[in-house]
Amino acid sequence: MTAATEATHVLLAGGHKARQRKDRTMTVLIWGAFVLAAVPLVSLLWVVISKGLHRLNGSFLSHSMRNVFGGMDAGGAYHAIAGTLLITLGASVIAVPLGLLVAIYLVEYGRGPLARAVTFFVDVMTGIPSIVAGLFAFAVFAIFFGPGIALGVMGSVALALLMTPVVVRSCEEMLKLVPNELREASYALGVPKWLTIVKVVLRTSVAGLTTGILLAVARVVGETAPLLIAAGTTASINFNLFSGRMMTLPVFIYDQYKQGPVPCRAGAAGVCIPTINYERAWAAALTLVLIVVVLNLLGRLVTRLFAPKLR
Repeated sequence: MTAATEATHVLLAGGHKARQRKDRTMTVLIWGAFVLAAVPLVSLLWVVISKGLHRLNGSFLSHSMRNVFGGMDAGGAYHAIAGTLLITLGASVIAVPLGLLVAIYLVEYGRGPLARAVTFFVDVMTGIPSIVAGLFAFAVFAIFFGPGIALGVMGSVALALLMTPVVVRSCEEMLKLVPNELREASYALGVPKWLTIVKVVLRTSVAGLTTGILLAVARVVGETAPLLIAAGTTASINFNLFSGRMMTLPVFIYDQYKQGPVPCRAGAAGVCIPTINYERAWAAALTLVLIVVVLNLLGRLVTRLFAPKLR
């Protein structure tokens, strides 16, 4: 073996070792970043589960706070759960079709100053503070119903203002990922543009669209400030979005935590729980987390059922 060949082998071995060191270094950094990101999430879930699981039972899920006072070991978040689901559903009915249509316009039709203006205002709406959305909904309804009005549908309108730009942005990016070749193949077969969008573009991107919509729902399901202004608070069960105040889980958590520990009277041992309000707040927080988990599971199910099959 010549000296040149030996030198080449040494250089190749040194380069291989250098690549191995870089690979191990990057692997350690990536795993470290993953652990660093996972620790707060795991810690949060652990605290919520450990503090909320004790109070989360059938009674808590099936009773409201009507006629519950002081430190009574009674009451639950049934009225808040119903309010959260109904108000979020109302917001989704408003925001999802509107956001999806705007996204389709921007990707498939949008050209010129109007499209640029729509994009600009969507970006502006993305940064709107949630309290401003609540104040806007209150101001609009106060014009027709007078000051002091609080309705469940007002909360839906406030949340829809926060959901719409998220739906637009996420759906827009998903629609852009659809290859133009699919559109051109559809046009070549004589399929009109609107039918191509419905049958080809939307069907191809249904998985991404579902994920984007779920992100928008997760963005607003935990909002407190706009619902505190628009929907108000109540201890009773209300299933009508258009009549009376509605309690929601975020507002219920805030309301219970704000009340703090309650003093127990002498002779009330075994009946009064000083920290009952905190326990209800943690149980409601755990319920809210479970609702988000269920929504994500439903989204994955929809994606699996309706996504285009490769084979």
